[in-house]
Amino acid sequence: MIERYTRPEMGAVWDLEMRFQKMMEVEIAVAQVQSKEKIIPSKAASAIKRKAKFNVERIHEIEKTTRHDVIAFVSNMAENVGPEGRYIHFGMTSSDVLDTALSLQVVQAYEVLKKSLHRFEKVLRRKASEHAGTLCAGRTHGMHAEPTSFGLKLSGLLVEFLRNQKRVERAIESMKIVKLSGAVGTYSAMSAKVEKGVGKLLGLKPETVATQVIPRDRHAELLQSLALLGCGLERLAVELRHLQRTEVGEAIEGFSKGQKGSSAMPHKKNPISSENITGVARLLRSYAQSALENVALWHERDISHSSVERVVFPDAFILVDYAVDRMATVVENLYVDEERMLKNIQLSQGQLFSSHVLLVLVEAGYSREEAYAKVQSLSHGLKAGESLEEALMQDPELQEKVDFRKIRKIFSGEIHRKSVQKLVKKVLK
Repeated sequence: MIERYTRPEMGAVWDLEMRFQKMMEVEIAVAQVQSKEKIIPSKAASAIKRKAKFNVERIHEIEKTTRHDVIAFVSNMAENVGPEGRYIHFGMTSSDVLDTALSLQVVQAYEVLKKSLHRFEKVLRRKASEHAGTLCAGRTHGMHAEPTSFGLKLSGLLVEFLRNQKRVERAIESMKIVKLSGAVGTYSAMSAKVEKGVGKLLGLKPETVATQVIPRDRHAELLQSLALLGCGLERLAVELRHLQRTEVGEAIEGFSKGQKGSSAMPHKKNPISSENITGVARLLRSYAQSALENVALWHERDISHSSVERVVFPDAFILVDYAVDRMATVVENLYVDEERMLKNIQLSQGQLFSSHVLLVLVEAGYSREEAYAKVQSLSHGLKAGESLEEALMQDPELQEKVDFRKIRKIFSGEIHRKSVQKLVKKVLK
């Protein structure tokens, strides 16, 4: 991932140095358990634990000859350990160390991501609570529908975020796998007992049945969960982009001192962060698609998944961490124009309250069809400057049948405000 979108702590997890570090941790753990099981000399396991190290430049140098990065890595470790280095990677195939090390990287990456997730949840909760009763126009098909509140909008996005967080947690658990069953998953060179012991040391559980690799449905599930998390961020981003449009102007991304929106138009304040997150979500979905393509490998394994995973795992985690953190900043610094929200509600001349008026007319004795036709006729007949409330109050037929105290209560907005505040409170609890 390019430096622009890489936050240092997450970037460090996916650095090449860390990849080899996790591979070394696997090799050392295997040697320790093999020693305990009398498979290799305890002296060798002790030397491996004490002396094992690697040098990325040296690995690259060896790889120029071997054309195989795992062999180059093992060779580099062995030359640093000395004679006992011959017991490094004993009974293992490359994917044993690669897949198990990837599990460790994924677990570490999630620990970093959790910090960003926690910050975003905290910020979203606070903003939803702050605007629980801030009425605004609810829109369907891009048109005014009924009043809602800005806090309720954010509450819906919050609970979606929490669902997505749970999905990621479940997928991470599914990725905590140790795999040491050998070239085609038969344990012919390494016992399941060793695998279980290594898993215990590393905090991983053995794969139920593997081929040469851990089945890639686990990996696809994780990338899909990250993509869904991105989709949730995008849903909020798209909403904020719409609300910042000049014609709407209900919410505006924070604009810092010295910031410029356009090289040509000095007046511009653009929703650049929300647009950026929309683009990031597209990339995350593409990574999920690539992971799905990796599930169906040839026979017990081919290598078509390898090049994909070298890109999609680092990029997906780095990007989702960046996007969550950036969206947290957007929400934290978001300017919510409450007056503009009320003015926009008034643009539809009170028609947002039509569904509640319909119910009042039904209660007054009209059939649903009659009530619907009456409210629709009055709504569609409004001229500039007129309101649905006035039209209802002035209708001779309604004056004889309808309790206008109920009508006035509807158009005050209090029914909607109380309802949404109650719902937001329930969500935030």
